[in-house]
Amino acid sequence: MNLNSDPNFWATLETLLDTHKLVIDRPHGVPHPRYPDLIYPLDYGYIEGTTAGDGDGIDIWIGSLGGRTLTGILCTFDTVKRDAEIKLLTGCTKQDIEIIHHFYTGFMRILYIPKP
Repeated sequence: MNLNSDPNFWATLETLLDTHKLVIDRPHGVPHPRYPDLIYPLDYGYIEGTTAGDGDGIDIWIGSLGGRTLTGILCTFDTVKRDAEIKLLTGCTKQDIEIIHHFYTGFMRILYIPKP
């Protein structure tokens, strides 16, 4: 059985992006609220009207290309809080994805799943 066989998965996420407001609550260049030495390298926020595993909206990174073009999904495991989440990536270049990966180095384990 091919677990990646749902043809509607990526289309459903794209529809979500097209129909919901993106809230940027941590623009690039601002420090993390709990870790002031950790500076957001790109715009980061959430999708309004959604709920993730932590009870907040689904997280989203907006890359240097901007816009709402879905690039992929980042699966994260926080080794401090011991929780897992997904984060959608939009408008990200390969370099943006490397920058995001570096942002999480040290306290997160991440897996990037590119949109085919």
